[in-house]
Amino acid sequence: MTDHVLAAMDKGVLTLTLNRPDKKNALTAAMYGALADGLERAERDASIRVTLIRANGDAFTAGNDLADFAAAGATPVDRQPNEKPHVTRFLENLATAEKPLIAAVNGLAVGVGVTMLLHCDLVYAGEAATFQMPFVNLGLVPEAGSTLLLPRLVGMQKAADLFLTGKKIDAARAEALGLIAEVLPDASLQAEALARAEALAAKAPNAVRLTKALLKGEDRGAVLARQKKEGADFANQLRSAEVKEAISAFFEKRAPDFSKLG
Repeated sequence: MTDHVLAAMDKGVLTLTLNRPDKKNALTAAMYGALADGLERAERDASIRVTLIRANGDAFTAGNDLADFAAAGATPVDRQPNEKPHVTRFLENLATAEKPLIAAVNGLAVGVGVTMLLHCDLVYAGEAATFQMPFVNLGLVPEAGSTLLLPRLVGMQKAADLFLTGKKIDAARAEALGLIAEVLPDASLQAEALARAEALAAKAPNAVRLTKALLKGEDRGAVLARQKKEGADFANQLRSAEVKEAISAFFEKRAPDFSKLG
């Protein structure tokens, strides 16, 4: 367990709050475990109708905690032998969730902070929110099934533009691309997202679940297969000289030099 993810349930809504604001809510292995536990609880508990993912502070999440990743290598810590890594559990739970997932994005969303949104049924963002997937910039590959889901959502060219350049886009652009449902005022984002989650939780639960399943289609297996392939490539890259250089450059506050690699 970790205090860096808070769980609260009221009016049929399980709210999972990223609570590491001093680190821009960068995700550690323990945080992935707590998020995975929350999603599993939502699927088991009939009183939970909707899960809302939000964050405290001025950022949704800066993505993976690079220090945590550098220390753990390709195998996240804080788990028992023969258990799935917490990050794998979380990503699989996102892909297989039968109940609605809603996200409220405040401030920056980086890496997995964006790719997790591709599994959410409704995503609301504050006006100051930004979105960036700098995997290639860090010597990594995208994850969460995003190389399958993002091109379907925004088209191949726009997906390649986001992935290969690692460019940052604002909330208005994210809405125009269809990455989020709606931009809301920063001051009212959290309250409005919760109100909408509660309104959805009050609807006929089976009709909601069936509608979600119809919208998602019958491609759960394809998404999980893509997650597995991405995960293998990600793990290999995590041990590579490219990632070693990218992480060193990050902590040394310089541009990475990949000129002698490849």
